[in-house]
Amino acid sequence: MTDSADPLRSAADTMRAVRDRCVWSQQITHRDLVPYLIEESAELIDAVEEGPRAELREELGDLLWQVLFHAEIASRDPDDPFDIDDVARGLTEKMVRRHPHVFAGETAETPEQVLVLWNAAKAAEKHTRTSVLDGVSERMPSLALAQKLVGKAAQVGSPVDAERGTSPGPASEAELGDALLALVATARARGWDAERALRERLRTLQTDIRQAESGPTG
Repeated sequence: MTDSADPLRSAADTMRAVRDRCVWSQQITHRDLVPYLIEESAELIDAVEEGPRAELREELGDLLWQVLFHAEIASRDPDDPFDIDDVARGLTEKMVRRHPHVFAGETAETPEQVLVLWNAAKAAEKHTRTSVLDGVSERMPSLALAQKLVGKAAQVGSPVDAERGTSPGPASEAELGDALLALVATARARGWDAERALRERLRTLQTDIRQAESGPTG
């Protein structure tokens, strides 16, 4: 192991040793890690929204381990290898490009102005893309994807009507879809996170279910 004065380097070296000497880890591929990545991401979200600080720190570490694991696997690719240093270098270069108001003399005095600079830098990086939908993952949770697509629709002048499908009692699954999309459009217009709103309401429902299982109190 390297000097513990550099904890990130020590973590990367620990991952390398695990890959070298753990028979389970030696067999794991990028695709094999996907379920663990999803699980660790979900646990981090829980820690952010309702966990104590110690849990947040731990879950950040677990997610970092996934990044280190993927990078270590990639470093051994025979055709196109890259390692965690390449990942970090690319990230640093991208963040410098996307923050010209910090690193390149541009001026941004409001969050809106920052977003303009960010989007301009991102557009320059992704100049080969032909659609605003390029790069949008369909594996996102449905409500989160809906909110993303509502924003993309607005970019191309095809905004989703927040009033569409808001009549009470949808009569079909298609009308239910319209009503859900209208709610997502309303959430975006008001700066709300539709996915988080439902997730937090479901936590309340879980609490209600547990209380019902435990029977009446008092």
